[in-house]
Formats: sequence, structure tokens, C-alpha cells
Amino acid sequence: MTERLVVIGGDAAGLSAASQARARRGPRDLRIVAFEKGRHASYSACGIPYLVGGEVSGPQDLIARRPEVFRDDLAIDLRLRSEVTEIDLDRRAVAVHDHQAGRRYWEPFDQLVIATGGLPHRPDLPGARAGGVYGVQTLDDGIALLRALETPEPGRPRSAVVVGAGYIGLEMAEALVRRGLEVSLIDAGEQPMGTLDPDMGALVADALRGLGVKVFLGERVEGFSESGGRVVAVHTGSRRVRADLVALGLGTHPDTALAEAAGVPIGGTRGIRTDRRMRTATEGVWAAGDCVETFHLVSRRPVAIALGTHANKQGRAAGINIGGGYASFPGVVGTAVSKICEYEVARTGLTTAEAAEAGFETVEEVVESTTRAGYYPGAREMRTKLIADRRTGRLLGAQIVGREGAAKRIDVLAVAVWHAMTVEEMTGLDLSYAPPFAPVWDPVLIAARKTAERVERLGGRD
Repeated sequence: MTERLVVIGGDAAGLSAASQARARRGPRDLRIVAFEKGRHASYSACGIPYLVGGEVSGPQDLIARRPEVFRDDLAIDLRLRSEVTEIDLDRRAVAVHDHQAGRRYWEPFDQLVIATGGLPHRPDLPGARAGGVYGVQTLDDGIALLRALETPEPGRPRSAVVVGAGYIGLEMAEALVRRGLEVSLIDAGEQPMGTLDPDMGALVADALRGLGVKVFLGERVEGFSESGGRVVAVHTGSRRVRADLVALGLGTHPDTALAEAAGVPIGGTRGIRTDRRMRTATEGVWAAGDCVETFHLVSRRPVAIALGTHANKQGRAAGINIGGGYASFPGVVGTAVSKICEYEVARTGLTTAEAAEAGFETVEEVVESTTRAGYYPGAREMRTKLIADRRTGRLLGAQIVGREGAAKRIDVLAVAVWHAMTVEEMTGLDLSYAPPFAPVWDPVLIAARKTAERVERLGGRD
């Protein structure tokens, strides 16, 4: 008898799970139906700011696989504009609203993958639902924002406010500057990018100001003025900022309403709780992607981190296991990278504040260096910060802010964090050297050596 797999969500996690299950089980053995409530599937949400900014020529460039590839080549019944509205675990079926056909029906399952992703934080404030206030979560969001920016004169937007100074907010600020708008950025934090230590975030704020962005930090948005149903200004406790459009970059939270209503266990992060194989506590129900909580390998605590890298790996693990193989997702160390103006920004592991919260006593070291040998053309400045455990010297986290060629060094540091290396051990790493790529002492090695020296001076001292 053919087994039935239903996947809720048609992006990274859901379709990775479906594809891996199909690779191991043929259509006669496993029927796969994937539901996606939007108009697009299998796309790069991380590319939306670059679509808006014009670096990507069109929405089609962000689509990894077209729907017909899943249907015709992989025998995965991918149904767009089909929203799952209920999971009935007793009935072993999901309720589906087909928005295109205007009908509702039940689809049975033997195995279920919940890959509902994340929901953007939208403030519950006056005017937040006005026209011209955009989230930046789905490809549909990006297309809608792009259409607004391409409105013919005289209705084309001239000013924009970005609310939120995380990765997406900062990338959107740069994209809107590229489009020729007067851009303001508002965030309640004292520095942008709360995933960095404040001293590193200050470099990012300076870069934004250098691009012409008006940066208002330490100010909380209190509402949005509208006229004729469209936004015209954003209000904080200190000012009124004119806005023809607003981009919300306030981050996301796990979309777990369906799972929670069905009785699937939810963790303290509000993400779906799974084991390392991506199984929930409910038999035959799996979960992956931005809707789940995962395990931080340094803090040893559950976290909910919305990244496509995690979603793809988690979906892959779920699909392999459904297909009869064995795979696991052990956890994360919080590695992320972004480009803000001319700066590359990267981090891994814990920040100083996160390390303290996890119970570590830390030492930190900041090193100024260059991306190449100083005499080689194109050498650019970069700043590397390492955070280590005071007593053991174990690397707990790292951050990099620099120009072209800086950020990908975070991968070396991520491997060191993953394997719980000490900064002393790191000083002996055999890293590559040639003047076009690095100084003779790579910034990673300089930072490790300086941090090891500080640990030796301070370690164990009360």
C-alpha cells in the first residue's frame, strides 16, 4: 500500500524534506503532496533585499526550482496558493483552503512534515496596517515592495523608513538607498545588529551614516500616520519621520499556530520541539525550518534562529529519515554573515552578553588588521573580536566587521567554536597565506594569539 506524506510549506525546509524522501522512495511506495500558501515556492528569501536594491534582475532569479520540476521530475505534487488551516492528528488529515479554486478539502497523511517557517514581527501600533507598510518575509512581499518602488511619477515613493536594525532591516536600508530614496532607520537598541557586541555594532552604524542613512537609535516606534489609507510618517517618542513607504525589519518568530492547535509540543522559544532527527513527540509528525527550536552547542540551551542554512539541513535530515535512512541535525553555533554598505559583517557563537547569560566568565580581544598583505593593492581594514572562556581559553564566540574579503573568515572561527577549540590551540592552525589573500599572520591567528595571551594573564584569577 502506498504511504502518504504531506508537507506543509513549500520553501527550504519543506521541499528539502520532500526531495530527500523522494530520492529514497519511489512514487509507488510514497505519495508526496506539498502545500504552499503563497504564489511561489523554493526561493531564496535572503535574496529579497538584493531584488529590491536592483542587484538581482528579477524575482525569477531567486527561484531555485520551478514548480513543474517538482511535479514532473520528482513526482512531488506541489500545490501553490493552498493553505493548510488545520491539522487533525486523530483523523490523520489536514484541512486545505485552495485559494485559487476557492474550495476547501481534507488531505489524508501517514507522515507529516510541518515546515511553516517564521512570521515577521508586525507591531500592534496605530497605522501599522496602512498601505505602504511592508513586511519583508516572502517573495510575494518583495515583489509588492518592488512594484511600489517602480510606481510611475508623480506617485513614486521618495522617502522610506526602515523599522528595525537587524540583518534584514540593514540590508533593506541599503537597498532603498540604491533605489534613490531618502532613507531613515529607527531601532529601539543603542546600536544596530543586536547579534553583535555594541562596539562592533557601532562600526555598522557609522557605515550606514556614511551611506546617507539617517540613523535614529534608542528610539521606539509608537505609531504610523496615514492619509487616504497610506502611510505618510513614522512616530517615535522623540520625532516624526516622513515616509512614503515603510519596511519592517523587526525579525521573525516561529509560525507554530497550526502545530500548537493540533497538540504538537512547543518549546520555550515558541518553536516546535523536535529530537535530533527532526521528529516531534507525535508519531509520524516531523518539523523543520524556522518554525522549530534547535539546540545551541555553546550555550547548551534551546534557541530559535531563522536561517536558510539551518532550514535546508533540517529538512534534509527529516527527508532522509522519512525515506528510511538515518540523519540528524545536532544543533547550531549561531553563525551568520551579511553585507551592509561597503562593510561585511559576520558572527558566530555567543556575544559577550550571551556568554555571561550562559554562565561564562569571559575575556575579549579586538584586533585591527587587513584583508590582504598591507603592501598588496586592495588591502582593506577589518576588525576581529574573539570571546573566550576566562578559565579554559575555549573560544565562545567571534565577530568580524570589515571591508571586502573580511567576512568569510568567520567560517574558520565557526569551525573552532563547533569543535570547542581553545584560543591557544587556534594559534597553531595551518591557514593559507599569499599576499593577495591575507597578511602573513592572518587576522584570525593574530586575534587567537592576542586572546590566548590575555587568557594566560587573567585566567583563573579572581
